[in-house]
Amino acid sequence: MSDALTPDRERELIGQLRQFRSQIDAELSRVIVGQKDVVRQLLISLLAGGNCLITGAPGLAKTLLVKSIAQLFDLKFNRIQFTPDLMPADITGTEVLEEDHAGGRTMKFIPGPIFANVLLADEINRTPPKTQSALLEAMQEHQVTAAGRRYTLEEPFFVLATQNPIEMEGTYPLPEAQLDRFMFNVLIDYLPEDEEVAVVQQTTSRNFQPIKALFSGATVHEFHQVVQRVPIADDVVRYAVRLAAASRPRQKGTPDFINEFVSWGAGLRAGQYLVLGGKAQALLDGRTFVSTKDIQSLARPVLRHRILPNYRAEAQGVSVDSLIERLLAHVEHPKNETVR
Repeated sequence: MSDALTPDRERELIGQLRQFRSQIDAELSRVIVGQKDVVRQLLISLLAGGNCLITGAPGLAKTLLVKSIAQLFDLKFNRIQFTPDLMPADITGTEVLEEDHAGGRTMKFIPGPIFANVLLADEINRTPPKTQSALLEAMQEHQVTAAGRRYTLEEPFFVLATQNPIEMEGTYPLPEAQLDRFMFNVLIDYLPEDEEVAVVQQTTSRNFQPIKALFSGATVHEFHQVVQRVPIADDVVRYAVRLAAASRPRQKGTPDFINEFVSWGAGLRAGQYLVLGGKAQALLDGRTFVSTKDIQSLARPVLRHRILPNYRAEAQGVSVDSLIERLLAHVEHPKNETVR
């Protein structure tokens, strides 16, 4: 496949996405009830080529959700349950001594579970930093290093890492620099009563039918290029940059509530992911441009793991999401745009 898309191929891909948009929702709704915002954010990250951090209590169908999206795009799915005794070689792979028919011995690399298109890293904060770093190298470089040799991962490659917010004892929290590598921090909460009733009825009365694949892995890789080509006005880019910059305490123009409650704000990647996510969302909605509303709707998943509240915020019960809400109200939007 050529690295550069032709204009005809680009139009064809956009047409496919518009054609299958309702079918995507229909296929996923066969096994996933509710969680529309969560599904949408995961689809946006997939189209944009970003990785996601998923935060939610156990038993909320995180594995089923990620596996279903992988099936929808015909992607190879693997899951790793992270534990305190997991070593880097357990996920990247290892070399073994193999004897051939002639009696000769050679070293052979046995790929680990990281060699997949979609990798669910379950409870990533339960494994030591050395193993976390091996995964983060794969996220950033799309390659792994084993026994001094580099092995390239198959494209597309996505990491969806989960964290359990309930039990933090004996965990290894990801430092801010590593959290910054995730495009979104997606929150999965408990379902409303009616939707929970539907889940119980569905899962106790019949077997799940397999999801029909609508796209190929190669097509997903091409979508990344299509997303990057979606037009965006300079004013909207500037708005995304200002929104991220306003979260940084002790800077010129920083609002007082950020200086009071935040010890560390969002970096450069926040603006990049706001814009990239906005482009993917516009494409998913069948639009050919990015609006301020796109940036505003993605502010929470992009910023919530990049803003570090201080002890004063924790003492007063000020949440990260409430700070983001105040940022959205504080940062001036482009004059020709309407606030969401």
